[in-house]
Parts: sequence; C-alpha cells; structure tokens
Amino acid sequence: MTDTAEEVRQLAPHWGVMFVVMFVVLALVERVVGSLSFLPSMLLVFVVAFGYPAVVRALGVAPPVWQRP
Repeated sequence: MTDTAEEVRQLAPHWGVMFVVMFVVLALVERVVGSLSFLPSMLLVFVVAFGYPAVVRALGVAPPVWQRP
C-alpha cells in the first residue's frame, strides 16, 4: 500500500466517529439551547474536529499517523 492509502486506512474509522460525534453534539446542544445559527454550529464542529485528535491521543488509541514523535 502507498503511504497515502495507509494513512487513509488508519484515519477512516476516526473520521467516521468524529462525524457521528459532531452530529450528536449538535443535536444535544440544540435540544438544550434551542436552534443554533450557522456560526455557533460551525464553532461546535471546529471544537469537535480539533478536540477529537487530542482526546484520542490522551486515551492512547490514536492511529500512528496522529502520534507525535
């Protein structure tokens, strides 16, 4: 496998989980707060997108391409 294909293979499950987590967070916040406009929704998406890799590293289940040297 090429390096890019190997990276995609390692990251695909995490991308899927991150996608689901984003929808769950948005649904929970909208249930509690009410309907969100575009900017607050995007802020939540970015928080999850940038926070997920940090949490996964802290839990020790990050794929090798996310491991810091």
